[in-house]
Amino acid sequence: MSDPIVTQNEDSHRFEITLDGRTAFLEYHRGRDFLSLVHTEVPAELEGHGIGGRLAKAGLEFARQENLKVVPSCPFVAAYIRRHPEYLELVMEKYRKSVAQE
Repeated sequence: MSDPIVTQNEDSHRFEITLDGRTAFLEYHRGRDFLSLVHTEVPAELEGHGIGGRLAKAGLEFARQENLKVVPSCPFVAAYIRRHPEYLELVMEKYRKSVAQE
């Protein structure tokens, strides 16, 4: 599988990867100073190729670039942050402890 490209679909409020006619996505809600990463969905045919991780990273890097704090409402994104603690600083203060400890 080649390196899939993550695109931002602003109309649908999602980061997306489309491969073989299937679309994986990370849904988000953007506030004035935060980005809530709500739900990650990867079709079964695309699982096991790091697609979810690429989506999580794209959402977190977007938040960093836009100077937004992150609300990791999606359990997959919270787990990704635990595995990649360099993103913990982006998490809104009141959620950091719960993300780090789960």
